[in-house]
Amino acid sequence: MATYLIGDIQGCLGPLERLLEKIAFDPAQDFLWPCGDLVNRGGHSLDVLRLLYSIAPRVHTVLGNHDLHLLAEDARHPQGHSRNPEFEAILQAPDRIELMQWLNAFPLAAWSEEHQLLRVHAGVVPSWDRDATLAYSAEIGALLASKERKKFLSKMYGNRPRRWRSDAGGWGRKRLISNVLCRIRYCDPEDRIHLGSTQPSGKKYVQFKPWFKHKHRRTREVRIAFGHWAALGLRIRKRYIAMDSGCVWGGSLSAYRLEDSQLFQVPGPR
Repeated sequence: MATYLIGDIQGCLGPLERLLEKIAFDPAQDFLWPCGDLVNRGGHSLDVLRLLYSIAPRVHTVLGNHDLHLLAEDARHPQGHSRNPEFEAILQAPDRIELMQWLNAFPLAAWSEEHQLLRVHAGVVPSWDRDATLAYSAEIGALLASKERKKFLSKMYGNRPRRWRSDAGGWGRKRLISNVLCRIRYCDPEDRIHLGSTQPSGKKYVQFKPWFKHKHRRTREVRIAFGHWAALGLRIRKRYIAMDSGCVWGGSLSAYRLEDSQLFQVPGPR
C-alpha cells in the first residue's frame, strides 16, 4: 500500500494519466491525496473528475478554490449555462449529479494520524492550531451538506473580512475560513490575510510574510501539505510540503509518496 500526495491537477487529464502510470498506481490498495484544485484551466476537468471518481474509494482530496467555484456554479446554474466552458461541460454531463455530490462531500482540511500530516489547499493563519483548523473546516463542511449550501456558495466570494477573529460570526466568518484554507498566501502575525497575487510591499505590509514563515504560528510543529502556490513551486521541507509545481502553466504534475519520501513528476501540457 502506498499513499501519494498530488499537486494541483486543474483539469490536466494527460499529465494525471501519465503520473498514475509512472507511479504504477494500484486502485486496489494505493491512495491518492490531492491537495485541491482538481478542476479548471487545463481543458479536461470533466474527464479528470470522471477518472478520479472511477477510483473514488482511493481518492481523498481537500477542496481548493477552483473546486469551490465549480460547486458554486453547480448551485447557481441547475440547468447549466455557466460561462466557464470547462464547468459547462460538467454541468451538462449525464453524470453531473453523482460527480458533484462526490466532490461536495470532501473537506477543506484533513488530518492523517498515520502520517502525522495536515492537508489544506492553501494554508492557515498563525493563531490556528491543528484542531482549530479541522474544526473550522468542519463548519464549512456542515454548510455544504445543509440546506444553506447554495447561500454559502454565493456568499463566499470577496476578500473581506481580512482579519480572523474567533468570536466573529455571520457569513463574513464563513467567507474568511474558506479564504484562509483555500486562498491564503501571505498574512501578518495578527491573522490579517493578503489575497493579492503578488507579495505585498510597502510600510503598510511590512509584517506580511508567507503564512508558513511566521515563527510563532500554532501549527509550527505540525507538518502541513498544501497546493495553490504555483509561483512558490515544489518544496519539500521538514514542516511543510508545497505540492503545486505549476502543471497547468507548463510546469510539472507531482506526486510524493509518503511512505518513503519518493518524488515522481511528469511534464504538464505544453
